[in-house]
Amino acid sequence: MPDPLQESPYKGKTGLARLLAATRYSLAGLAAAVRHEDAFRQELVLAVLLAPLGLWLGRDGVQRSLLVGSLLLVLIVELINSAIEAAVDRVSLEDHRLAKRAKDLGSAAVMLSLSTAGAVWLLVLLG
Repeated sequence: MPDPLQESPYKGKTGLARLLAATRYSLAGLAAAVRHEDAFRQELVLAVLLAPLGLWLGRDGVQRSLLVGSLLLVLIVELINSAIEAAVDRVSLEDHRLAKRAKDLGSAAVMLSLSTAGAVWLLVLLG
């Protein structure tokens, strides 16, 4: 019988076993995003093209980290948005105002991360 105080049956691993499992799950998540999410693929291509440019154009470590970090932020937010969409779709494919709100909020977060990346690039390169 499962322990009622345990949060999840998947939380039992510790130490190196937990680290290896977490790495496997993370890589599986990235692979799923590349395989199933058009927006993630597009943003990944953009990041792969722009990151070397950001490393070259940045005058110091701070500028380089801002330019590349803003691109990584877009990918992170897109992954979270995709997770929200997948969870909402798993619960129901029916139209519902709360499902729409969750998806719209995730989309807004992606838009803000893209706007932030654009602003960072403009400020660093033109400032």
